Amino acid sequence: MKTLQNYIGGTWTNSQDPNRLTVINPSTEESVAEFPQGAAADVDLAVASAKTAQSAWSALTVEDRVARIIRWADRIEEHTDELAELECREMGKPVGIGRNFIAAGVGGLKASAREALTYAFDTSTDDPDGGRTRVIRQPVGVAAVVTPWNFPVTMVLGALGPLLAAGNTVVIKPSERSPLSTVRLFELLDLPDGVLNLVLGDVNAGEPLAGHDDIDLVHFTGSVSAGRKVGAASGQALHRAVLELGGKDPVIVDEDVDVRATAEAVAFGSFVNTGQICTSMERIYVHQAIAEEFVVELVKAAEAYAFGDGLQADVMMGPLVDERQRHVVGDQVSDAVAKGATVRTGGEVPDGHGFFYPATVITDVDASMSVMTEETFGPIAPVSVVSSFAQGLERASESSFGLAATVYSRSADHIDLAASIPAGVVWVNQWQGGSGVRTYEPARASGMGATGTTAAYDSATRPFTVHIAPEGS
Repeated sequence: MKTLQNYIGGTWTNSQDPNRLTVINPSTEESVAEFPQGAAADVDLAVASAKTAQSAWSALTVEDRVARIIRWADRIEEHTDELAELECREMGKPVGIGRNFIAAGVGGLKASAREALTYAFDTSTDDPDGGRTRVIRQPVGVAAVVTPWNFPVTMVLGALGPLLAAGNTVVIKPSERSPLSTVRLFELLDLPDGVLNLVLGDVNAGEPLAGHDDIDLVHFTGSVSAGRKVGAASGQALHRAVLELGGKDPVIVDEDVDVRATAEAVAFGSFVNTGQICTSMERIYVHQAIAEEFVVELVKAAEAYAFGDGLQADVMMGPLVDERQRHVVGDQVSDAVAKGATVRTGGEVPDGHGFFYPATVITDVDASMSVMTEETFGPIAPVSVVSSFAQGLERASESSFGLAATVYSRSADHIDLAASIPAGVVWVNQWQGGSGVRTYEPARASGMGATGTTAAYDSATRPFTVHIAPEGS
């Protein structure tokens, strides 16, 4: 069992608090690592280190910073298989799926860092009176990045490109459920000391980091309840917060689709990573004209999702991250059944070790059931029949969440109407579609703060203006 440490100022460092937490392999229920529970004193050291390093890092040319980031990304890329295996051992993701997402994360880090080469850090405009107005964007300073357990490598890499390339230094606090792969990223680190720092722990590290006086920006991904606390702490400290929180993403299936192909696509969007994705499909609204045929095909697709230890090549679904999360999923299914829902497949905890739960399809669901209103984060596909596309659109919009949505339709008019769903991103006929060149901001309780392309650099920098009067004035 590996013992993990903080990484502060280029040095592996013991925590100021002797209490330890344990990483449990959710497939075997065996302990695989121990790490500090965290302390405010650890945070103080990490933030001080980042603050000390920031002036020298920001003084480098943009080209130099980008080159150093990409050099580190290249090194990470060489260890993709190893990182995917670590993610599997700490949170259960099948290695093949983990490998694909990590590769995408490395590509995203490189692309987002290169955005700095064309970003307008310094612009000048001639004024009508002959003067000149110059707008300069400087790094905000020290950023805190708090990442979730479901994509530990990808979420770290996704946040860092604009922050580092813009000249900020960073303190990372990964989820206490999956710190192992993040530690490995730091073992591969190839940046100046203090530019990137790591503090391990649970709320004992997270709370003092989010509210620290010397933090200038918090980039948080996690639950709505935790995000509200981070937002409140950021407001009290008067620093920026970018919050990507929970989702209860809807899917609308129109009457004119290829039923089998769409059902298979919805199964993938519902069950990949065992449904532990913030943009998983968690509310499925199907037109009544094709509803029964669609459910039959969705059940077939669900039953093809073999679950087991993700280290095995043929496994499509790993376990849930821990027993607590399995209780959340099971309780939602039980609540739905008690209120009249029908389980078409799955819905029962299997025997044996590991926190497994099968791909599950439920019908006869309604808004009185928690499975249709609260985030599930598990392999559940609840299907509700609607009388028309318009009703599907209405139901899809009835949520306190607004992270993402997906629409399957061949109707040009209906595709145009998809943009009315309150969400940060709407995918049409391809879940998770499009290139990385997109800007979005979650709606409603799913968060705040735009990310992607230049918006990420806007968040990572502070604009100020220099006005130069006309000559002779």
